[in-house]
Amino acid sequence: MLLTLFCAAPWLWAGAGDADLPAFPRVQAVPLPDQEIAFEIGGDEVARYHYGAAASKPYVFPLIGPAGRRLTRMTHPHDPHGHRHHLGIWVAHMRVNGVNFWEEGGGARILHDHIEKLTDGSNAASVIVWNHWLAPDEKSLVDERRTISVRALDGDELYLDITLELAPSEAPVRFGQTPFGFLGVRVAKTMSTNDGGGIIRNSEGDVNEAEVLWKRARWVDYTGRVTSKERNGITFFDHPSNPRFPTYYHVRGDGWMGASFCYAEPYELGPGENLALRYRLYAHGPDATPETIEQHWQRFAETEEF
Repeated sequence: MLLTLFCAAPWLWAGAGDADLPAFPRVQAVPLPDQEIAFEIGGDEVARYHYGAAASKPYVFPLIGPAGRRLTRMTHPHDPHGHRHHLGIWVAHMRVNGVNFWEEGGGARILHDHIEKLTDGSNAASVIVWNHWLAPDEKSLVDERRTISVRALDGDELYLDITLELAPSEAPVRFGQTPFGFLGVRVAKTMSTNDGGGIIRNSEGDVNEAEVLWKRARWVDYTGRVTSKERNGITFFDHPSNPRFPTYYHVRGDGWMGASFCYAEPYELGPGENLALRYRLYAHGPDATPETIEQHWQRFAETEEF
């Protein structure tokens, strides 16, 4: 009887009537076991968000470039223990009411609370999550709403967008003066200038660590080899709506770059106040020039939301 039914009504399995179905989401945010979310483009994973309590903070690893290879790594290539906090792409700050959320071992942690929303689409997918920044005594200092979005581009390039909305759990909150925080990126060893012969550039025309370090810029780019013959890169964009734009960048030839929001001075949040920050990482191929990167930054600057 079952065989007869399917033979008589092939539309039950052959996909007839697809015109009435919603558009198939090419870009998806897929929940996985162990508190992970895979971002996929056309069924291929391009990034993974980790939010399990085993880590001291949520992070994104890996980020896959157009060549199909990882653009990021975990830890420093020559000091893995001392840089355990380098978790691919991560959010933290070294001085929050005197508490160090940046480095490991002090007892502070950024703890996942819940997922607010998952969205798939033809060009982009996103996840909105809530986190609490807990001091070693388990007291929450900061409530964080984080949006992570992946947008597919031509040529297997992509944008990874991270928006942070930070508010005091109990006011006031003081983000102290430090070069460490809020967003950090550790690039693949082979992309670094020290180990792989890569190149660092910024929006001001500066090149490599000696010129780029502690400079304010709209963007910083790190490009280098991901195979013996292929080069890919990551450009770190600061959004003009961010306070203190353009940000200071902390960039090293050993393969790390970060937006140093509190490099020059601290930042305080009182009752009812919040801090919203928007950053974009542009994963690109070998042909990205300062001119084309600037065009991508302009596109970012003109967007008000994901």
